Amino acid sequence: QSEPSGEHGMSTAGRQARRAERTAKQAADSGPIKTLGRVGLIAYGVVHLLVAYLAARVALGGGGKADKTGALQTIAEQPAGKLFLWVLTIGLVALTIWQLAEAGWGHGYRRPERKRTIQRLVSLGEAGIAGALAYSSFKVASGKGGKSKGEKAAFIDKVFDWPAGELLVAGIGLGIVAIAIYLVHRGVSQRFVEDLDLTGSEPHAREAAIRFGQVGWPALGVAYGIIGLLLVYSAVTYDPKKATGMDTALKTLAGQPYGTVLLLIVAAGLACFGAYCLFDARYRRG
Repeated sequence: QSEPSGEHGMSTAGRQARRAERTAKQAADSGPIKTLGRVGLIAYGVVHLLVAYLAARVALGGGGKADKTGALQTIAEQPAGKLFLWVLTIGLVALTIWQLAEAGWGHGYRRPERKRTIQRLVSLGEAGIAGALAYSSFKVASGKGGKSKGEKAAFIDKVFDWPAGELLVAGIGLGIVAIAIYLVHRGVSQRFVEDLDLTGSEPHAREAAIRFGQVGWPALGVAYGIIGLLLVYSAVTYDPKKATGMDTALKTLAGQPYGTVLLLIVAAGLACFGAYCLFDARYRRG
């Protein structure tokens, strides 16, 4: 008599799980979440435009932090900047939820199954990036500041103290380099166009979205590639100070022969990526 009862309990639990999954998907696919998610994409683009500006300023001998935290702090210093940061935070949280839903149930239009799986993993990565930026935006908006270079170095110090810590840091660095290569390939091959619904768009808008993506994605890949290589270098030399994010990566690039020109090129590319994000907000599928 107990077996049917157990089977009934399992089927009830299964139905409840499926119901919860449908509810979560419907919430994430709702109009308000998608609208706020597009606001998040706009915010993401604005942040990269500011990073590009800060990188260009570093290339030309100016100060400041050429990373996302520096961009957020720059926003906070403007009139009504804190209000804009709160809007940005809400939009990025919605973008995170939206991309988590895409990672779980989205991209059904992609064929074959392998491409759908890869794109769901990309959505999961985008959700992680948006979530981290939302957290940083919240901290700056609430007056707690972003993670400083010293805090990042301290964290890397702790990782070095773990068993096989150097190998872990090197592995993370190589993983970031692999992601960077994917970003470059995504731009060069125009794979990003599959995420856009350009049906009915004006020809000049379509052309601009594609051109900004072709330049912007590889530039973002170069920036992350430098971060990954610095992580690997820090593991080899046991120097955590070499592994402190995009600001260090871009300033390291500026210190190379012809570094000013190279950094200005990367800054222009990051500006293109920021502009692409604005088109992405307008034409993203879903």
